[in-house]
Amino acid sequence: MTERTRISLLMPTRERPELARRFLRSVLATAQHPEAVEVIMYVDEDDKESHALDCPGLEVIRIIGPRQSMGGYNMGCLAQARGEIIMLMNDDVVIRTAGWDETLRRLDASVPDRIYLAYGNDLFKGQKLCTFPILPRRVCEVLREPFHRAYRGAFIDYHLMDIFKRLERHGKSRIFYLSDLVFEHLHYRTGKAAFDTTYGARGRFEDDMLFVGLAPVRAASLGLLEAAIDGSAAPAPALPHYTPLRRPRSLIHAFGLFTRLLLMDRDLPAKWRFFMWWWFSARYVAGNISKQPVMPGGAE
Repeated sequence: MTERTRISLLMPTRERPELARRFLRSVLATAQHPEAVEVIMYVDEDDKESHALDCPGLEVIRIIGPRQSMGGYNMGCLAQARGEIIMLMNDDVVIRTAGWDETLRRLDASVPDRIYLAYGNDLFKGQKLCTFPILPRRVCEVLREPFHRAYRGAFIDYHLMDIFKRLERHGKSRIFYLSDLVFEHLHYRTGKAAFDTTYGARGRFEDDMLFVGLAPVRAASLGLLEAAIDGSAAPAPALPHYTPLRRPRSLIHAFGLFTRLLLMDRDLPAKWRFFMWWWFSARYVAGNISKQPVMPGGAE
């Protein structure tokens, strides 16, 4: 009998044991072949109540360690994953679609070179964003650090979407939206959850300049994916060193920076870069109004 392609769900969790158990139960209840699914959980060492999280009938691997960035959590989980299909998950998710795992296996088998980004319907962002990105292991290896450790709590999804939008702009459409696969995001902003300390600990705008500053890394990542698709035997170049950007001092400086790094980035489709320019400009204004702390970043 042919061994089924293994799926690894990466899920950092903090101080939400009941939500994590709910998620695990939904994985077990909806997977057609749960024996070929594993969940890699990162639990903070000071979150004692979550250290024993488990789900009989499902392989759950717990990593207990110090607090990290969201990118660090997910890269730590990736290092322990054995699956050929990798999916990022949250503890505030419930899987609603029976047989979702077989759908992912069929998609994976339909892309011979295993270069793609897929995502399901989270009933929140929908087609607009790969909130819970699905990547083949090969993509993770090609990109080297697919879940960049610089990201403290947000933008990993946008980072990956941006890379694959670049690939699309270069004539290689490898983004698959699986509208019938429902991974419901029970987020407080949709009224489906209470605002808790885990949500509250995240600065709403703290990763904005990280995302903008990582544009050269995303541009280089495009080259890595194109080389993998084309079967290039040339040694892959090193990714550029990431230098944090300082938050602009004024709206005029912000518009200038976002125009240069986002709006004028011709590796991106026009609609996407205009959206990113508009969105980050709006977020800059909102960050000035908001009482939430904004991380200043590093070098200008």
